[in-house]
Amino acid sequence: MSEDTPWLSPAELYNWLHLTGALTALPNAIEQQLKRDSGLNFFEYSVLSGLSQAPGRAMKMSALAGSALGSQSRLSHAVTRLERAGWVQRRNCTQGARAVEAVLTDAGHAKIVEAAPAHVRQARRLVVDALTEQEFDQLRNALRKILLAASPDTVQLIDASLADGPEHPDAVSPCFLHRDRTDAPEHPDTLDAATGQEPQESR
Repeated sequence: MSEDTPWLSPAELYNWLHLTGALTALPNAIEQQLKRDSGLNFFEYSVLSGLSQAPGRAMKMSALAGSALGSQSRLSHAVTRLERAGWVQRRNCTQGARAVEAVLTDAGHAKIVEAAPAHVRQARRLVVDALTEQEFDQLRNALRKILLAASPDTVQLIDASLADGPEHPDAVSPCFLHRDRTDAPEHPDTLDAATGQEPQESR
């Protein structure tokens, strides 16, 4: 073995094992709850929730892939399944561009309204309420550094999807967990997926 290999110290290894354990356990726990309670996986939930927050409940497929933090290929497969369930439709872009957009149907909106409360309770139980506010902020800062090293594009996607909001000094909250946009969607009953409640009437 090379003497130049930067082996982890016992303390670093202990920390690393906690991280890799969380990377395995947390997605599994989130996925199991969604599949059990709503028949959705997390990516499908993200797609439905992202559309529920978009103006007209419609979004170009390319933009939706970024919003849900997935590839266009993965999105295409997910939308096909959601179409079969009657929750999403595809159509030519209404703004004249030669593009395809996904549209949330009324049934799809009802589905995300139904699925959101249990999902958010699970997110709170596993992460948000398990940490103090200060710890949660520290976690965000640490994860951002990791993402900047591992996937800078993901950081850009997060910041782009979170623009103009109050929770983060530089960006808003993830579109698939919370909505707080005052320029808000054309549909007054668009879901706030963080609380599982309908947004307040615009002033």
